[in-house]
Amino acid sequence: MKKFGLLVLGIIAGVVAVANLGSLLGLAVSALIVYAGIHFYLKSDSTFLKIFWASVGIVGLLSAVANVPGFFGILAIVGVWYVIKKWNNEPVSFSAPAVKSDDPFVNFEKQWNELSK
Repeated sequence: MKKFGLLVLGIIAGVVAVANLGSLLGLAVSALIVYAGIHFYLKSDSTFLKIFWASVGIVGLLSAVANVPGFFGILAIVGVWYVIKKWNNEPVSFSAPAVKSDDPFVNFEKQWNELSK
């Protein structure tokens, strides 16, 4: 029964993600415009250019707000990712996995931190 629920959730999330591809593309373009506005605003020296790039960034933000269905598409993609992880019995983690190293300096640092607690 658990696999059936995951299958239904995965199908629904996949359909929502595919239905919102256009909004996701619009959201990506909006994010690119906002990034360019902020980037060039920080690099510009003149007041005119600062006003221009700030207005470009604001237009990008307004465009991102207009693409609200794109946020639902992002949530649907996260849902599909969650279903795939659960289906394969993998742990669902949003952090980077811990990397074990055989480097003696890394192990020394780890042991030193344990001793200094």
